[in-house]
Amino acid sequence: MSARPAPGRRLATAAALLGLIGTLTTTAWASPKDRAPAPLPAAGATRVPDTAGSATPLASFALQSTAKVRDSAATLSSPSYPASYPARGWHHAGPRSTVLAALLAEGRYPDPFRSTNLSKIPKADFQVPWWYRSDFTVDDTSRRTRLDFSGVVPAAEVHVNGHRVATDAQVKGAYTRHELDITPLVRPGRNTVAFRVRPNDPNRDLSMGWLDWLQPPPDQNMGLVRDVLVRRGGPVALDDAHVVTKLAVPSLAGADLTVKARVRNDTGRAVTALVTGSVAGTTLTRRVPLAAHESRTVAFSPAEVPGLHLRSPRVWWPAGMGGQPLYDLRLTASVAGAVSDTAHQTFGIRDVRADLNKDGARQYRINGRPLLIRGGGWSPDQFLRWDRGYVEDRLRYVLDLGLNTVRLEGHIEPDEFFDLADRLGVLTLPGWECCDKWEGQVNEDGSGEKWDADDHAVAKASMAAEAARLRSHPSVISFLIGSDAAPNATIEKNYLDALAAADWPTPVVPAASDNSSPKLGRSGMKMSGPYDWVPPAYWYAKREGGATGFNSETSAGPSIPTLDTLRRMMTPAELDTLWKTPAAKQYHRSPSAVFSTLKLYNDALAARYGAPAGLTDYVRKAQLAQYENVRAEFEAYRRNAHDADKPATGIVHWMLNSGWTSLHWQLMDRYLDQNGAYFGAKKAGEPLHVQYSYDDRSVVVVNDRHLPAGSLTARATLFDPDGTLRYARTLTGLHVSGDGAHSTAFTLPKDVAGTSKTHLLRLVLTGPDGREVSRNVYWLSTRPDTLDWAHTDWWYTPTTAYADLKGLSAMARVPVSATAATRSSGALSTTTVTLRRTGGGRTPSLLTDVHLVDAQGRPVLPVRWSDNQVGLWPGESVTLTATYRTADLGGLAPRVRVSGWNTPERTVPAS
Repeated sequence: MSARPAPGRRLATAAALLGLIGTLTTTAWASPKDRAPAPLPAAGATRVPDTAGSATPLASFALQSTAKVRDSAATLSSPSYPASYPARGWHHAGPRSTVLAALLAEGRYPDPFRSTNLSKIPKADFQVPWWYRSDFTVDDTSRRTRLDFSGVVPAAEVHVNGHRVATDAQVKGAYTRHELDITPLVRPGRNTVAFRVRPNDPNRDLSMGWLDWLQPPPDQNMGLVRDVLVRRGGPVALDDAHVVTKLAVPSLAGADLTVKARVRNDTGRAVTALVTGSVAGTTLTRRVPLAAHESRTVAFSPAEVPGLHLRSPRVWWPAGMGGQPLYDLRLTASVAGAVSDTAHQTFGIRDVRADLNKDGARQYRINGRPLLIRGGGWSPDQFLRWDRGYVEDRLRYVLDLGLNTVRLEGHIEPDEFFDLADRLGVLTLPGWECCDKWEGQVNEDGSGEKWDADDHAVAKASMAAEAARLRSHPSVISFLIGSDAAPNATIEKNYLDALAAADWPTPVVPAASDNSSPKLGRSGMKMSGPYDWVPPAYWYAKREGGATGFNSETSAGPSIPTLDTLRRMMTPAELDTLWKTPAAKQYHRSPSAVFSTLKLYNDALAARYGAPAGLTDYVRKAQLAQYENVRAEFEAYRRNAHDADKPATGIVHWMLNSGWTSLHWQLMDRYLDQNGAYFGAKKAGEPLHVQYSYDDRSVVVVNDRHLPAGSLTARATLFDPDGTLRYARTLTGLHVSGDGAHSTAFTLPKDVAGTSKTHLLRLVLTGPDGREVSRNVYWLSTRPDTLDWAHTDWWYTPTTAYADLKGLSAMARVPVSATAATRSSGALSTTTVTLRRTGGGRTPSLLTDVHLVDAQGRPVLPVRWSDNQVGLWPGESVTLTATYRTADLGGLAPRVRVSGWNTPERTVPAS
């Protein structure tokens, strides 16, 4: 998504010196919750082993501004230079850290996620270059030593032991990989590497920027955000080892593997290398004669090595469709009987196609099966800090939501991210970002500068590096070489040449918007919004952002967090403004003028539900609104996925998460708390699901399972808000095919008895054994929301008349009892909660929420609920389970806090 009116964003990198090549690793250390930061590695030299084939990341850096250190580069990068932390005023940075991330870890500034603290950090401190300095030790200098790195934001000079080995014109771009042979400079004992990183400007550099996602960090993420590796080896190096897979589709009965690697002689004399290895139980061996400084690609094919043709291969599937088996490739290059270098690659076997359907929409198929892409836009930490546990928590939330994909628009994460996605079965759609320098050449509405010859080289090198790094991850199902704009002929050719040279195995998409590139043609995607509030019925129209085709980024904009999170991120005065002053600029929404306020959202909230009476009432109404809207968004795309006319093929909710404490574009908040948007998406993502259609009032059942479901019973009951029954209908013997198909049970009448303008619809689906498999509660109005399609803008469609849901405010407050018990098993605990609508009367409880809290009432996060925010009619009960890490309780006893639209809040023990 872009800071328009129009599109734009993109990333890249270049390199050239002593054999600069391409590969990456990214980001820095992060503390997602308000916990004490994890300790940084101790300052000191990194011990580098002499083992051939070893790759050792530098453990830490000393960090200082060039405004505060006047010593020459030669002096500063010498091993004898006294840059100890903190004795001489230098700062300590972890192995992957922006400048600001290091200063935050040091406690230099107040919490940047609260209030406007971020804006108080002086930008001037980051408008000069900063030094990153690290020491390493070696014993055997007869080994060849290379520096291997990427993730320099945006460029840096590199110095080793007092000598400059690369300029910032050569080490340039966040994604280029650089491999520098520093063997002649390495000495026994302590050695020093120093990077002079220059300031970043995403409009001038092919680096990383934030556009309208969040308030940009004052340092613009300048720094080293991926590992700097020290590689040791012999005369011959192995590089670019990978496996090209070809799966028999649709039978899946066989697969061909072709193993490739580049063998490079780094000496001035001829040598013969023996390349040996194994993959999928097959042994590989090849003698490779090399002239002085010669580099050759070796390949092992099934025609030469019959064992590379696999029968009944273990096929990789997305989660919910099958397993996620992985294979290993291991290679060794030896010279004169001594190991010179090694290589290891993990890969999966799967087949991805993404042709255009008859309507011109991109339709993904995996292993021969059609796949509706249901995903969210991924954001890294605002300061590019890498925290594996925090990332895994969010990816597990993706699966909990019933989604299958995350889209990375720039900010392409390190190898560990894709390793996790491979293991968990989460599909990924990486690509370049819009609107800044990345689209400076092709996006007239963006803010990026035009490219020069060096930029073209950096972009191509970036593509080569990312292609080589990502190609073997089975979770990666495409690369988007454009976002809001598509590349021109020159840029497209450079990208495609780099991808082809890397044996890129999956579809390449020219843009995330409805744009075309000269060779690839149409993107098959649309980027028609919305990005701000629209009513639930919007999603069912087969136009603009409605449920047709592939929508690469879309949502109803604001996503107000829970009260717990709001109170952590905003001051009492700011919280007052949140609900009292819709037109006020909200620092935690966006730096974009288009998205700086909550006016559209707050006006709709008041018009549909009634003006908020206070902060708690405002947040209560926001959760109800977000639940119904996000649920409708995903339900509409699921229902239309198998339509004969203009089917829905993909939807990416903008966004999955935010890199900071935000008021918009998120299904989960910074602290991993779950609001109405989260549980609306989770409800829509049930594998076997009963849902209501806002356009034609039909009740349909959608089945994402591969096998069909039969002998189902669907029941619909319609009530006034006070519980008066107005309509009921039941259909038995319902059958639904698998793989995302749907069946219509019946259609609700347009009018029902009574005078209420607001109704509650309860849908219940039961299986052949009579057990409930899906329950869904809607709040509907006899007066529809009216959309002004003629005045649609890129970010929303105006609403000229609102649904009347004010009758919900008249619902009587009703009691809900709760009993809870906890069972721990190893590192995990499970709390089981039974809710029951007790007491008299007919009024149901609506959006009854359960929060797991500790003894101080603080939410225990992350947590995965079986269901939540449920509706209960008198006498009904439901049992929910919450799974979480026992350690996150901090040794305190668990409790559950129950609240809801018309349910008094209470907290009960859950020991």
